[in-house]
This record gives sequence, C-alpha cells and structure tokens, in this order.
Amino acid sequence: MSSVGLTAGTPVADALDGAMTAIGAAGCDTPRLDAEVLLAHVLGVGRERLWIDTDLQVAGPAVRAFQDAVRRRAVKREPVAYIVGRRGFRHLELAVDPRALIPRPETELLVEVGLGLPAGARVLDLGTGSGAVALALKQERPDLHLSGSDASEAALSLARENAAMLGLEVGWLRADLLAGIPDEFDALLANLPYVAESERVQLAPEIARHEPAEALFAGPDGLDAFRALAPQLAQRSNVRLLALEVGAGQVPAVLELLGGAGYGSLVARRDLAGIERVVVGERRR
Repeated sequence: MSSVGLTAGTPVADALDGAMTAIGAAGCDTPRLDAEVLLAHVLGVGRERLWIDTDLQVAGPAVRAFQDAVRRRAVKREPVAYIVGRRGFRHLELAVDPRALIPRPETELLVEVGLGLPAGARVLDLGTGSGAVALALKQERPDLHLSGSDASEAALSLARENAAMLGLEVGWLRADLLAGIPDEFDALLANLPYVAESERVQLAPEIARHEPAEALFAGPDGLDAFRALAPQLAQRSNVRLLALEVGAGQVPAVLELLGGAGYGSLVARRDLAGIERVVVGERRR
C-alpha cells in the first residue's frame, strides 16, 4: 500500500489516484469505480461528494481504514461489495458477506417475472442466498406471499438479517432443493448453482476465492442442480409458473429437463449482455 503514498491529510483526489493505480495494477477491471466506492464508504459520504468537495481530505482513522480497504481489494482481490458490506439490488440495499453470493443485475430478471404474478400468489425463492429476489419482490408486490429457501443455514441467517433490516415479511425455509418443502406454492423462482467445475479456473479471483463455492458449482457441466430439481418439480402440480436463472449456453438442456417435468410455453429471457439468462415456463394443463 506504500505505493499509494497515503498520509494523514491527503487530498481526496490524490488518495483516489494512488488507490486506482494499486487496484488497476492488481488486474481489477474497474479500478476507478472500486476506489471511489471504497473511499466514499470509509469517509461516510456519497461518491459524488468526492469530486464536488474540493476541501475533503483523508485524515484520522480514515487513513488506515482506506489503506486496509485498498489492500483487501488489490492484494486479496476481495469483492468491493464484501468490503463495504452492502450491495444494491432493484430498489433495495442489502447486507452482503461471504455467507452468500453477491446479488447480480441479471438475477433481477427473476423479480421481473414475479411482478407479473396474480394478486395473492404464493411464491418460493429457491436458493435465496442473501434473500435478494424474495425481498425485492415483496417490496414491490406486498400482496404476494413470499418464502425463501436455501440449503445453507449461513445464507438463511443473512437473508433473515436483511428481512429484519428492511422490515419485509418473508418466510424462510432450510431445504435441499424442494425436499421437505410443502407443496403449497403457485410459483417458483430459482437462482441455483450452474457453473461447471471445468470453468473454475476461468473465474475472476473475486468469485473463485471469496464467494461460496456451494452456491456456484454444479458438477462437470453445471447442470447437476437442474437435473436434481426436475423430478421434484414433476411431483409439484401446484407450481404453475417456474423461472430459473441459467448459465450461458445451458438453455437447450434446461428446456428439455423442464419439458420432461411437465412444463410448456417455455421461453428464455435475455440479460443486458444479450445472454439467454432466465428460462420461464408454465405447467401444462
């Protein structure tokens, strides 16, 4: 961190320049954004103030705090969201930490599917992680009855903390996929593990080193979770609507699995990068 040249009373612009150099040299893709988010967090101000307040300096406890934050980002390659402890998702700001995956913009597609459900529908967010999908949908559609489930008790504890912080009422269930979950849901939204083991070495260090592996990887081709879920879905006649987030190139295999489980009208929705990211289906009558 000495290359940053940060001392007490360093002007914000100089602190940012040094941090951007260190973070960029480490191979991070967005050094300017990362440096701004970390410094704004340490100083307790909005990012815009870093540029409009020309008198703002890094001083006192903020010196060591910013040094530590930049070290974690540049040396350990920790995700910025874990360092600052929060991440925006839809209209919410969620607490995040290594107990669960960091919510991503493409997962908001699941919420968009849920927004089209009829009033009073019972919805399960399967593989809820931090609770992002269930909580965002409850915030935007308070008439829906939301539950979130996960195999990880650690992830569920984070989801419960987020629900309490946001004042949103969601039920939480610990379960491996649908095992032991009551057959009472009209719709199922799921962000399950779908990364192939062979892709582990290709992942950015932020993901491979710090996010929970059990929420990422699903066998040699990334389809193990979908293969396990399909026969369970075949026995759940109440689940009329289904939406699954999938990996790039997985849509054909997932469509086949869901067709065999009794779902039709299957369509794939693309994310902002143009990748077919969410498969949506309705149970055949």
